[in-house]
Amino acid sequence: MAEAPENEDEAVVDVAALEQEGDVAADYIEGLLDIADFDGDIDMDVEGDRALVSVVGATLDELIGDNGEVLEALQELTRLAVHRSTGNRSRLMLDIGGFRDSRRKALSRVGADAVEAVKKSGEVKPLEPMTPFERKVVHDAVAAAGLRSESEGEEPSRYVVVYPAE
Repeated sequence: MAEAPENEDEAVVDVAALEQEGDVAADYIEGLLDIADFDGDIDMDVEGDRALVSVVGATLDELIGDNGEVLEALQELTRLAVHRSTGNRSRLMLDIGGFRDSRRKALSRVGADAVEAVKKSGEVKPLEPMTPFERKVVHDAVAAAGLRSESEGEEPSRYVVVYPAE
């Protein structure tokens, strides 16, 4: 396990390692697509401090599932494959058919709406249960608006609570 950096200069993102994660993940996903006889093109990128692998194609709804449940499972399997290959825990993000991108936009709006409601009422606002990805997007939107939020509850019913400014 790597030690925490002693100063901010050492906290540089290892792009080569993230690209390697993306390559391993892309190979793994390509193998799954072949086995399941799905057509799809794979794009790899590095976004912030994580590898991003996207699958685009015409018939990928089965790989997303209801509310992204199959996508979440595939992402965890892909992270395990990356860990097995590299020995490092992966924060890789998998997107299929642009699902996460469109979900991110909708969830940013949910966060902004919650901020408006809390600012107007001055009261705490709990939201519906969400996946870890969904909660992170909402937390980011709330923080960008200058308010505080926290996750509460237990999986799979964990949810975001938005707090008024103090």
